[in-house]
Amino acid sequence: MKIAISIPEAVFKSAESLARRLGVSRSRLYATAVAEYVARHSRSEITRRLDEVYANETAKVDSGLRKAQVRSLPKDQW
Repeated sequence: MKIAISIPEAVFKSAESLARRLGVSRSRLYATAVAEYVARHSRSEITRRLDEVYANETAKVDSGLRKAQVRSLPKDQW
């Protein structure tokens, strides 16, 4: 899909330089950058939602599991 966007000249020049250095087209560079940006923000939205859910949960560990975890720790001196 073709689109037209406006970006600051300094960003454009940096992108042109990077595309040449990477040996990719300008279109490929912009598509990759936008895809990475969208993915990063999607992950942060998932994290935000999970934080929201677990903020109202009490952290309880089954006593048998807790004992097993303690037994698995090395007996180091502090």
